[in-house]
Amino acid sequence: MRYKAALFDLDGVIVDTESIYTDFWDDIDRRYPTGVDDFARVIKGNTLARILETYFDEDIRDEILVLLKEQEESMRYTLFDGVSDFLDRLIDKNIPKAIVTSSNDRKMSRLFSQIPELRPKFEAVITDALVERSKPDPQGYLIAAEKLGVDPTDCVVFEDSFAGLEAGRRAGAYVVALATTNPRESLYEKADEVIDSFIGYDIL
Repeated sequence: MRYKAALFDLDGVIVDTESIYTDFWDDIDRRYPTGVDDFARVIKGNTLARILETYFDEDIRDEILVLLKEQEESMRYTLFDGVSDFLDRLIDKNIPKAIVTSSNDRKMSRLFSQIPELRPKFEAVITDALVERSKPDPQGYLIAAEKLGVDPTDCVVFEDSFAGLEAGRRAGAYVVALATTNPRESLYEKADEVIDSFIGYDIL
């Protein structure tokens, strides 16, 4: 087999939420201007802690947290077409899998309660609680590979954000970009392969 494990980002790869988060952070940037062009896309792949500490004064962080909590509690999670079938094919081939996300455990609990069949498909879930350094640092992917008992260079990483793609490359993995968040032409130099979706896709 070409790869021994598959590591997946969450938003924009497994679940179709990136447009919701883009709208949310665009609105936050209007309320509390950061001065960063295309702010919502710049921060994709970063942990919430890093976003708040880097771009917002301490006195408004709690307000943003409240708004984000309200947003996420009302959010409905939808799997991208082809994801479930692709994961099942990996299961049939005994390929271990992990989610590596900048999201927190609270959000993951809501996700798995809405889509209970998703959690058993993964041997490991790496959230922001397990990492000290946000993407583009490769720490999350290195932890995932270790938990699955494989070398990072034997992994394939599926990502959509620039920060995530860089993290996968820095981990030494084969990196596949999903053209769900950024234009296809912007991804070719950042990944080993670019795909539109998992429909009919089979790398292993």
